[in-house]
Amino acid sequence: MQPADASVVQHECTLRIEEMFDEQGDSMYGGEDVTQLQHALQAALLAEQQQAGDALIAAALLHDVGHLLHELPDDAPLQGIDDRHEDLAAAWLERHFPPAVVQPVKLHVESKRYLCATEPGYWDALSLPSKQSLELQGGIMTDEECESFRQGEHFEAAIRLRRWDDEAKVANLETPPVKHFLPYVDRVATPASA
Repeated sequence: MQPADASVVQHECTLRIEEMFDEQGDSMYGGEDVTQLQHALQAALLAEQQQAGDALIAAALLHDVGHLLHELPDDAPLQGIDDRHEDLAAAWLERHFPPAVVQPVKLHVESKRYLCATEPGYWDALSLPSKQSLELQGGIMTDEECESFRQGEHFEAAIRLRRWDDEAKVANLETPPVKHFLPYVDRVATPASA
């Protein structure tokens, strides 16, 4: 595949991401005071401010894209439904991005379970909707699960992403628009498989 073809694929992927946020980004983010778009932009901004690198900034922007890929109601967790958004997101992202983007996204829910088990005060600091969804997502990790999780190649990146996810819930916070973050996405997008 020629480099020109790769850039077209990347551009199309980036356009699709922009379309998803345009079409569905105004849905509310669970029981929080922000929309899906606001949450994504805040997470990406936090990653950018910490100079996290292209892959993690893209992951921060896209970590909850799974919520835009299903047709469940915004309050699905409050109805006792785990939308498995991390798995939906990872399945979609792996067609377009390397593991450095996909795996932190796939693991950001597991990271919450891990931090609840290992970091004093973490569970107490979670928002009520995040505590409610935690129960649907498997609850607090056991010691054995924690040890296994720590051994993963993308452990540290997933924990960083989780922290941005937790902080990215500020009502009316001004952020750059989606277009500001799309160059990070373009730089890490992979060409389509032959």
